Amino acid sequence: MSDTAQITTSALTIGYTHKGVTNTVAKDLELALNAGEFVCLLGPNGAGKSTLIRTLAGMQKPLSGSIQLQGKDFSDIAPRERARMVSVVLTETFPSGMMDAYTLVSLGRHPYSGWLGGLNSNDRERIDWAFNAVGAEALATRQVAELSDGERQKVSIARALAQESKVMLLDEPTAFLDLPRRVELMSILRNLAHREQMGLLLSTHDLDLALRFADRIWIVNEDGSIQQGYPEALALEGTLERVFANENLDWDAELGSFRAHPTPCLNVYMHGKGIHYAWTKRALERLGFGITDAQGKAAFSIEITQANDCGNWAVQYKDEQPIFTEIRVLIDWIQAQDWSR
Repeated sequence: MSDTAQITTSALTIGYTHKGVTNTVAKDLELALNAGEFVCLLGPNGAGKSTLIRTLAGMQKPLSGSIQLQGKDFSDIAPRERARMVSVVLTETFPSGMMDAYTLVSLGRHPYSGWLGGLNSNDRERIDWAFNAVGAEALATRQVAELSDGERQKVSIARALAQESKVMLLDEPTAFLDLPRRVELMSILRNLAHREQMGLLLSTHDLDLALRFADRIWIVNEDGSIQQGYPEALALEGTLERVFANENLDWDAELGSFRAHPTPCLNVYMHGKGIHYAWTKRALERLGFGITDAQGKAAFSIEITQANDCGNWAVQYKDEQPIFTEIRVLIDWIQAQDWSR
């Protein structure tokens, strides 16, 4: 990964003015987005993620401070040159009409050809490359209005790639995608950042995917500050827990995710290991049970073994000792008991 900064900010304060009243969203930001780096921007709703994306893209002016693109002061860069340096993918619906995907992606070449300019061989080569980079070659002749949400996002990113910029800013590109498409898109973007030495900044609410794919994470706090770091460092330092945990969520440091923490009325003693143990634990917690190390204080106990990828659950409950070979049958049995007795 290169340490060449594509975007840097100095004492940057962002916000907006409405009816003569200035609202500051974040202040004194010292940020750097490097070449070959995929950064995820996290924070609660209203914390200013979209405002930061739009400010870095030049779509709204900072309240104070400065932004530099590849060492040049933002205010000194002409709009046409800026469009060659930074591409943006927003969540707003774009006009499609009778436009096909190829025509939409070709809009990314306008910083080079102009709005009335035709496409030359270099333009077409770049457009073809952009489709290929996001795995959307088969979509080129499709009407944009007929595309699924996931397909539209791919085409939107292809349009941004056609701009041939070294910086891409994306505001919630996975918001309306199902889980497989979110994972696919995050993988595509991370690989693009690394392979093409681009600086990619993506805002998201999906903490789990950010932890899995981001090279670094920026967290917008409610006080307008931004914490930065490697995902693993932020987890081990307790930053993620401090920022996101609340009365309904606990941070599970070992799993690297949050989980609901209803107060368990009954505890279960479990013994075992491996994937069957892990998913049984998840099932019990989902059903409202706690896990205890003290067998004498447990409502029942489960001995979990596995052989040839098959699980075996031996339960000890009062005078009963049922044995189950499928987790769904174990769950059915647990739900059929009257635990109020």
